[in-house]
Amino acid sequence: MKKVSVLYVAIIALGLLFVGFFPGYYYYKSKFNYNAVTVKGLAEQDVEADLAIWEIKFVATGNDLVKTKDNLEKQTVAVLEFLMENGFSNDEIEMGGTETNDLMANPYRGNEDIKSRFILTRTLTVRSNQVHNVAETYTKTGDLINAGVVFENRYDSPISYIFTKLNDIKPQMLELATKNARISALEFAKSSDSTVGKIHTANQGVFSILPRDNANAPESQQINKKVRVVATIEYFLE
Repeated sequence: MKKVSVLYVAIIALGLLFVGFFPGYYYYKSKFNYNAVTVKGLAEQDVEADLAIWEIKFVATGNDLVKTKDNLEKQTVAVLEFLMENGFSNDEIEMGGTETNDLMANPYRGNEDIKSRFILTRTLTVRSNQVHNVAETYTKTGDLINAGVVFENRYDSPISYIFTKLNDIKPQMLELATKNARISALEFAKSSDSTVGKIHTANQGVFSILPRDNANAPESQQINKKVRVVATIEYFLE
């Protein structure tokens, strides 16, 4: 009975050996005879932003809350008139709420003398497809200062320029990237006495929106941009 069990185990082990051998063998043969080349294709296109978002934030300060609010309302009227005079419509302007800061209500304030107790802040947001008009109007904001508008200090640009039509140009850019990848594959095949076959695998890569010029400003602050994609494609070689 013991001999039969040993023989039975041996037969099973041998069967498992062959089951593992043949798939592995043919996989090895297929990889051995597998010829392909992986190349990258670059496509770039210059574009212009088609949407501008401009945050106009201004403040009013004082010790009398009502008078301070009246000052803020006068500034609001001045900003709205300024925008209308420069060709923007009500549909392109969004009125923000009023932020109120009472310095006397700050539990961490020191013993220093507070000259202006209240700080009221308001933001008007211009959301417009007139990107060049936004850029030009921004250069005229000195007129608002002359009208008594006090802008809040900020260290970055209040305007963001956005390109929203990426999906419209994706097909032609992918086509160009694929053509450029095939050119690289043809050069490789020429040097290896091969011919380029069909595509085995393809990865379209990530579309990047970059500043067109190497200026000291991020992409979001520039109207002119460059869209870039790198496709990675593997071709069969015959």
